[in-house]
Order: sequence, then C-alpha cells, then structure tokens
Amino acid sequence: MTPSVGTLLSAATAESSAEHGRPSYGNRVAEASYDRRSVSIFSPAYAWQANNCITQNVEPFLVGTTVDLKMENSQPSGSFKIRGIGHLCQQLARQSKGVVCSSGGNTGMAAAYIARKMGVPATIVVPSSSPQLVVQTLQDQGATVKITGRVWDDANAEALRLQETEGLTYVPPLDHPLLWQGHASVIARVATSLGPGVKPGAVLVSMGGGGLLCGVVRGLKDAGWTDVPIVAMETAGADCFNAAVKAGRLVTLDDITSEAKCLGAKTVCKKAFEYSRCSELTIISELVTELCLNVRFHFLLAGEERVLVEMACGAALAAVYSGLARRLQDEGRLPALLGPLLVIVCGGSSIDMEQLTLLKHKLQA
Repeated sequence: MTPSVGTLLSAATAESSAEHGRPSYGNRVAEASYDRRSVSIFSPAYAWQANNCITQNVEPFLVGTTVDLKMENSQPSGSFKIRGIGHLCQQLARQSKGVVCSSGGNTGMAAAYIARKMGVPATIVVPSSSPQLVVQTLQDQGATVKITGRVWDDANAEALRLQETEGLTYVPPLDHPLLWQGHASVIARVATSLGPGVKPGAVLVSMGGGGLLCGVVRGLKDAGWTDVPIVAMETAGADCFNAAVKAGRLVTLDDITSEAKCLGAKTVCKKAFEYSRCSELTIISELVTELCLNVRFHFLLAGEERVLVEMACGAALAAVYSGLARRLQDEGRLPALLGPLLVIVCGGSSIDMEQLTLLKHKLQA
C-alpha cells in the first residue's frame, strides 16, 4: 500500500513535537532497531530518519570526552536537508504547479525526493561543479535538471528567474524560517536520544550558507540548551561565514575554490551572521586548511562506521580528529570539563568510493 504524504513526511521528533511546541510533520514514525557496539540506531520505514547517535571511539587526548555522531547521511535523500525542505514543501507547495530550487547536491536531492512523494513536478538547477553522480540521481528521482553557471549563486539566480517566468514555487536552499524550523528537529531528536538531564558539551557543524546552523540554533533554543557552544567548521576556499565573522559584516567571496562543493555559498545567510553576534549564544568559527586531512577523516569514518560522507562532512569531523576541540579547550573557548561532543554528519548523497579515492590522489599529488 502506498503511504500517505503525511506518513512520508513524518517528523524525526514526532513524539516530542507536542511537548516542545514544534511542528508535527506526520502521523507515525516506523522504527526498527539493532544493536552494534552497544549503540542503538533507529530507521523508519518511511520519512526521514529518527535515528539516535553513534558513539564514536576517539583517542582521549584528542577531545577528552565522548563523541556522538548524528548520522544525517542516512536520510532517504542523503542529508539533513530533507528535514527543512520537507517541512517547507508541506506548508507552501501542496497545490503548486511545480517546485524549483538551486542546489550543489543535497538541497536538490531533498526537493526532488519530497516533490516525487507529493506528486509535484520538480526543477532542480545545479552549477556545473556538481558531480555527474548528483545529476543522474536527481534525474532518477524524476526531476528536471538544469545546469547553470559555475557556483551555487549562479544556479540560484536561474532558479529565481524560473520562479517568476514559470510560476513555480521557489524552494530556498538555506535562508527561510520554515527550513530552520524543520532543521531544528535534529536537535530535538538528539534531546530525546540523550534523555532527561543530559545535553551535549558542544555541537560541531559543517558550515556552508548557514541553513543548518540556523536550524541548530533554533533547536538549542527549543531544548533550553542555549548555553551549549556551537563550533561552525568551514573549508578554506568556502569560508564566507568565517570571513563575515572576522569582518563584522556580511562578506561575499570572489569565488569558491574548496573541493567541498556543497559548502560553496559565496555569502552566508543574514540570520546565521546575526546569530554569530548574539551575546546569548557561543558560536565559534573555525577553518579546515588541510584538505588532505579532511579526506583522511572520510576514510577513517568509512572504516569505523562503514559509511561514506561528503567532503562537507569532513569539516565537522576535522574538529575532532585534528585535535581542534582540545585546542579550543586549552584556549578557554570551550569548557575544560566538556560533555559529549555532538557531530552532525550532515550528508553523503554526492559521494562514492571511486570519487573519494580520486580526490585523495588529487590532493596528495
């Protein structure tokens, strides 16, 4: 039997929506669990994952605490993006003649997946830097794919044009309150997983245009965890947030030169920048400068957890495996006695082992 749209878009935190006043995205989350290394992982039959965290074994001298990985790469569309985009499409695109969005990968994957489940046509505009794997997967989801420009900003301009000329519903990739509301469910799920009275010592996120950061901030506020620091990690060459934090104003990069293409926004969204200047929050902006190390973390995760994730995820992982978290403690920017580090493993839809191996050889050349 074909599931209803409501079931397909069930919340990762449906059980806690009423308690915390969060939006309910559906009726039911079907879960099955198994035990591996004393860690429970939950997978739904439909909708996005309501999975708990994987506790990663990390050398104590690197962080001095446990590390929990929130595996958003296991979502049906391959990333956390399905949370916010699913919620937004439910609110704005039910009667739409079609949706259009710009994407370097994960946004388009989520929009195409949700649109197909809702029976709505999807047009996905991607930059020429997008891997062929992404284009093919989008087409397999039934989406019309249009390749425009070199970076996301170029693709986004075309998506906005199609909104006006074709009368399509525009799905913003990162800068919309409904997206942040949906993305906040990742923290709600973590709160449910950790249980009463337990919270992360810090949240580590990969930073692109700022959509995930805005959702994490909202989720922390909903959970009453605004004292939990956020470490926002970017790669050199895709560091629009770090540039804005240093300049004290929004900055537009000349170009995206990082291999982490899914972090390739030239300008961070305004709300993310505003959060960086909020006295009630602790948001630490850091860069990954050694992409060869970034690739090393991907192979490490592939070996430890048998999963592949994109270069974008390596930025957050680098905060753990490079010893950055320990350095931030030594500098007094993170507490000396730190609770478990929560790493949001944001996605893995645009990677395969062949691509990762080629990238490794390229960076080591």
